[in-house]
Formats: sequence, C-alpha cells, structure tokens
Amino acid sequence: MRLKYNTKLILWAYIFLFPSLVSLGIVILYPILDAFYISFFRWNLLSFEKSFIGLKNYEGLFQDSIFKKALINTLYFSVISVPVTLFIALIIALMLNSLSTGIKNTLRTIYFIPVITSIVAVSFVWRWMFEPSYGPINHILGFLGIHGIGWLSDTKWALPAIMIVNIWRNIGFYMVIFLASLQMIPKEFLEAALIDGATSYKRFIYVVLPLLNPTVVFCLAISIIDALQIFTQVYVMTSGSGGIVPGGPLYSTTTIALYIYKIAFRDLEMGYATSVAFVLFLLIFIFTLIQIKFTERPFEY
Repeated sequence: MRLKYNTKLILWAYIFLFPSLVSLGIVILYPILDAFYISFFRWNLLSFEKSFIGLKNYEGLFQDSIFKKALINTLYFSVISVPVTLFIALIIALMLNSLSTGIKNTLRTIYFIPVITSIVAVSFVWRWMFEPSYGPINHILGFLGIHGIGWLSDTKWALPAIMIVNIWRNIGFYMVIFLASLQMIPKEFLEAALIDGATSYKRFIYVVLPLLNPTVVFCLAISIIDALQIFTQVYVMTSGSGGIVPGGPLYSTTTIALYIYKIAFRDLEMGYATSVAFVLFLLIFIFTLIQIKFTERPFEY
C-alpha cells in the first residue's frame, strides 16, 4: 500500500523529531510526572521509605501559615513589579527609538548591562547599598530629610527593596524587546496618522500600541513567570542580613520558590515540597492563561 505524499512528509517529520521527543520526555516529562507522584507521599530525603498519604500534602497547605504568607508575598511581588517593569521599559524604548542610531545603540547597551551581570553579584551589591547604617541609599535619602528606613531588616520595606532590584535588573531586557518591535512598525502608518492630524499621544494609542500587542503579550507572559519564580534575589539579599534567615524578617520576603527550597533541601520533606511546587505550577499556568485571554488581540499591518 502506497502512502500519500502528505502522509510521508508527516511520517518523516516524526522520524526526525523522535530523538528530540525522547530527550524531552526523559529530561522534562518524566521528572514532572515523577514529582507529581511523589507529592502524594510523605517522604524524607534521607529515608528510603515513602508513606502514601493521598491528598494530605495538598490539604496541609491550607493550614500552613508560612505557605499562605509566601503565596501573598509572591502575588504582591508579581502584581507590583511586572507592570512597573514593563511600563518603564516601554517608556525608555519609545525615547530611544526617537534618537539617532549611534546614541541609541550606546544607551541600549548600557541599559542591557544589568541583564547580563551575575544576579548573585548584583544582589550582594544592592544588599550593601540598602544597608541601613552605612549604605549609600540611606545616606542620599538623609540629605532629603528621610531617615530611619531599615530596608532589608524592616518587615515593611524588605520586599519593596527586592522589587526595586528586580525592576532595575529587568528593565533593559524588556526595553530591547520593545525597541526591536518599535523599529519593525512601518513608518508609513505613523506618517499617515501625522498627516491626518493625530497628536503624538493618539499615534501611540491608536497606531503604535495595537501593533505592539503581540510583544506586550509575550513580555507579560515571561515577566509573570519570572516574577512568580523569584528566588535568587530574595535568598542572597535576605540571607544573614541583620541576623535573619533567608526570607526574613518574619517571613516578609518568603516567596513560594524560596519556601520550596527550604522544605526540600533544609527540612528534606520532598513530598510536601513537590506539592507546593505544583501549586506554583498551577499559579503560573492560570496567570498565563488569564493575561493571554485579556491582552491578546488580532492585528495586522
């Protein structure tokens, strides 16, 4: 029996994809399924015995006050840092797009430097800058008459301080993406709007922003995923600051990712840790679907 031409193409496609699909299954799919399986057990990493407890790990999350605090911190961090980062990145991209090529390339490189700098090194530098006693930030604020901010040792200011670092570091990344999209918009559209008497504001709202929609959706998706998984900055900046453990003071900076690390690699409770990890996965999945539903619109040049 002779196969149709399209069927042959599909068959050959799967043959060439087979090695990659096998690797994907071994490296990604199997660990996910195995972790989901482990979440139904009580299992200490130092023990070979696993006790099946069904959904009790998931039920325990509702009574876990630290998990609730970590969830609130993670959501608060995401809701504030994501829109602020994207807004500032878009504003900078709009300003750079109006400059000459030489100045634009220079400033783009400068803004992008924090993105390629070691996040651990950056976090240590900012931790020193936020030092209440001798840090330069409080020193500068002192000239403005603002005193007494404890930053990383203050439950009120610790998480906002980490937000500032995260926003500062990520602006350059999203700015480059927005700038690339702005440069792809046909100039004829903007010139036609200008001839019709549209102001700069109206050109941005009715011409530029709709054409940037795919880029905005992409940046929203990856920025939300990144914010919900925030870990390194929190761990480095709050570890040992003022004698507090990572995620302090008083769990004011504990995020879900940091809580998973603590349960899995300090308490060695792998079953409970994987249940928290799947809650984080569900959270990321829901947020991504919501933002795609409400921000993605059809467009055409």
